[in-house]
Amino acid sequence: MQNNDLQRFQSDGATIAYIDQSGTITRQLPVLLIHGFASHIEMNWIATGWVKDLVGAGYRVVAFDNRGHGHSEKLYEPSAYSKELMAQDARRLLDHLGISKAHVMGYSMGARVAATLALAAPDRVGCLVLGGLGLNMVRAMAGTGPIAQALLAPTIDDVVNPTARTFRAFAEQTNSDLKALAVCVRQIREPVTREQIATLKPHTLVAVGTNDVIAGPAEALAQMIPGAESFEIVGRDHMKAVGDRSFKVATLAFLEKG
Repeated sequence: MQNNDLQRFQSDGATIAYIDQSGTITRQLPVLLIHGFASHIEMNWIATGWVKDLVGAGYRVVAFDNRGHGHSEKLYEPSAYSKELMAQDARRLLDHLGISKAHVMGYSMGARVAATLALAAPDRVGCLVLGGLGLNMVRAMAGTGPIAQALLAPTIDDVVNPTARTFRAFAEQTNSDLKALAVCVRQIREPVTREQIATLKPHTLVAVGTNDVIAGPAEALAQMIPGAESFEIVGRDHMKAVGDRSFKVATLAFLEKG
């Protein structure tokens, strides 16, 4: 991704970076992509081929860096982060671009944000794809304290918790602002409740890797959502599932059905 592909807008005072890409548009609704924790547009959606494949299938594709991530503004106050605020960033981006309705796809933390958007503004969401987050959508995110401590440690060698060390390594790989992420991770742990998830209105696909130990089972979450479908990304863990070809094929077929 070239820096000149990035655009920016103001979301209630926070500067949010985004891309808006298309080729020959043959689909009625655009696709809005929401990335996971410590990731960004490039890592989650471009390097994995999602933007290219969706554009190639005739979609206008919009993706943004969540607040505190990528090229978006780094914020250091706890009050600046929540799944609700991130969902509002997504809705305001649609407003900014004059998009009244879009298919929405989120991965991991982005799935939590996508579900929150669909609950708050169901009329703005066509189909909903929840990737990399199954049953744990309705459970509080575990281990946020150790993860925050790992992000703030002087070096990765000072981190002994294996899971927290993995998050630190990924954040370094994505050249993230570790302080901003440490604040963010403490504020995004709250689940979407079972009662809330049961009221989701968009047609929903839940997709999780069979080797993913972070997400929780896809089918268990799908069973809570009226009319939802589930898809197992065979042989993939949390990091590898996002770019899996079978996941893309299943998602494109799901969007085609509407």
